[in-house]
Amino acid sequence: MEFFDTRIVRGRRISIVVDNSKVEEISESIFQGVAVRALVDGAWGFVRSDSIEDLERSIERACGIARAIGGREILNLAESERGLSCRVPVKKDPSSVSLEEKVDLVREIERAARLPGISSTRVFYTDILTETEYSSSDGASLRSSVTRTGFGISAVAMRSGLLQSSSEIRAGVCGLELIEREDPFELARRAARTALDLLDARVPEGGRFPVVLDQELGGVFIHEAVGHAAEGDIVLEGGSILQGRVGEQIGSELVTVKDDPSLMHYGHYPFDDEGSAARETVLVENGILRSYLHTRETAGRLGGSPRNARAQGYNRPIVRMSNTYLANGDWSLEEIFEEMRDGVYLIGSRGGQVNTAEGIFQFNARRGYLVRKGEISELIRDVSLSGQTLSILKGVRAVADDLRFNSGGCGKGGQVVPVGDGAPHILIEEAVVGGAG
Repeated sequence: MEFFDTRIVRGRRISIVVDNSKVEEISESIFQGVAVRALVDGAWGFVRSDSIEDLERSIERACGIARAIGGREILNLAESERGLSCRVPVKKDPSSVSLEEKVDLVREIERAARLPGISSTRVFYTDILTETEYSSSDGASLRSSVTRTGFGISAVAMRSGLLQSSSEIRAGVCGLELIEREDPFELARRAARTALDLLDARVPEGGRFPVVLDQELGGVFIHEAVGHAAEGDIVLEGGSILQGRVGEQIGSELVTVKDDPSLMHYGHYPFDDEGSAARETVLVENGILRSYLHTRETAGRLGGSPRNARAQGYNRPIVRMSNTYLANGDWSLEEIFEEMRDGVYLIGSRGGQVNTAEGIFQFNARRGYLVRKGEISELIRDVSLSGQTLSILKGVRAVADDLRFNSGGCGKGGQVVPVGDGAPHILIEEAVVGGAG
């Protein structure tokens, strides 16, 4: 089988950073390039270039590389539903506002975070327009134009040598309507107030407790521990706890996990970087593993529907998530705390790590609260969550009806792509909460 495709990527990016009242970065960049792949006799050849001229020569080079590799098993790419060309609309185009106005806006947001007791502040802003032209030897010819805008605030409070920080980040597939929708000034003050409050919070004793995860930490858990383990290339490499488990009950009947690039969250795309249409994939349905995420290659090897081939810029596309989330349940948050009675409520994420092969994880929460008799009580800090992925999934006792998405960048294979992850509040029967003990 011989196949080739080309992906021309053009765009512009603006980045502004204000650190402790000082403008640290103002950059405006234009980028363009092309990625060319060729599949010949079961081997891939890949060429990328900053020049979009002479595509025929790039295709010939990619074919030559594939032939030189050669000698591999015959690889059949799965058929995919072809996407549609699309320009994602924005309500307030970032290009309609001058760079000077954007710098002034970022300065004002940073000033809002400088409450008494705050020792350090940092604010970033970015907007990026990406235009993609995709074509392939099997007849695809697609175009897309997507604008993404985002900002983030971090604040650090210090007292007697103790440092505590908090941050708020918002981003979306949109224009400057994001600023009007999210109120960055109130978010800046919230980040500062949280950092100050954490100075008076205590570090809890570690142990095993019933746990409620908020939407951010729940979304991070679903993304890191479930989503990555469901990526077809990781499964093929033998690096996933979910390998060979399609059709098995891997979690509570309350757990349904989906990945959906058609949703207008930060991981949205009209078609993936192989031209496949943006469609929902049900990964877990009522606790049963139903599918993995795929490129055309991994779907050809494992079966399934390809719609998750993604690349940063004009790099090589690999299996990536888009908007990955735990679906809503039917519990109210009040009912969840009443059900838990006594335990720990964990909020936000400060990063962590996951081993998809062994199915173990550890995440750091931004903050937490002790819960006594169904009521939220004292604030706690420096707290983490760890456990075994399948045990946690099977220990889900209640899922709220308040799904919320968060935005971020996901790194894999040296590439970072925009993603959304989401969850409602989740009650877990028991998990390891790290603290002072």
